[in-house]
Amino acid sequence: MTKPNIKRRQCLLGACGLGLGMALNVGAEAPSSKSIGKEPYPRNVDEALARLKAGNQRFMDDKPLHDRQESSWRSLLVETQKPFATILGCADSRVPPELIFDVGFGELFTIRVAGNVIAEDVVGSLQYAVRHLHTPLIVVLGHEKCGAVSATVEEMINKPTEPEHIGALIQLIKPGLTNLNLKADKETLISSAVEANVRWSLHQLVTLPAAARAMREGRVTHVGGIYELSTGRVRFI
Repeated sequence: MTKPNIKRRQCLLGACGLGLGMALNVGAEAPSSKSIGKEPYPRNVDEALARLKAGNQRFMDDKPLHDRQESSWRSLLVETQKPFATILGCADSRVPPELIFDVGFGELFTIRVAGNVIAEDVVGSLQYAVRHLHTPLIVVLGHEKCGAVSATVEEMINKPTEPEHIGALIQLIKPGLTNLNLKADKETLISSAVEANVRWSLHQLVTLPAAARAMREGRVTHVGGIYELSTGRVRFI
């Protein structure tokens, strides 16, 4: 793939630990689960999204299945993996995708970084998920009261106050917030900024040549979502 014209993050974002050194001959089939697990493996992107929505509803209702966590299931993942979706989410400790969507081991390929920003190593991880793991669905997951987004808004209103590497992160978020009404009340402003940042990340993704080609070929779909801290709901946009 042609190298994307995206600024590489500084030290703050350099160690993503996503296991990109895994063998490239990952199996294309999901691990056999005839007697393991309560939910069928999604056959397409629509079923993958429906699976996420159903899991999120169980999470909100305090009725999680806690499916596919037992040792018998984990043993099937020793040699292979076949996640049905990729989540690009924030590193915030309050927003763990596997819990929010009530999924088990091996079901999501998860990339987490402050502000769910798009940078070169993130793009590389996403491309790995699509090309080698064949995940048909990519979700950019933001959340209410995101600290990285809030810091960006603060810098836009006042002079920069963050140290160098957080400042580098802010510079990746700022272009997506240019149309905000900075005179709105703080709660409204941050809420609008969080959604704008998710849309900005999606925009950057779908304009990459490789991503555009994958979408044209029907190999991947991109959606955005915002996690509500108070309710546990993921609002898809």
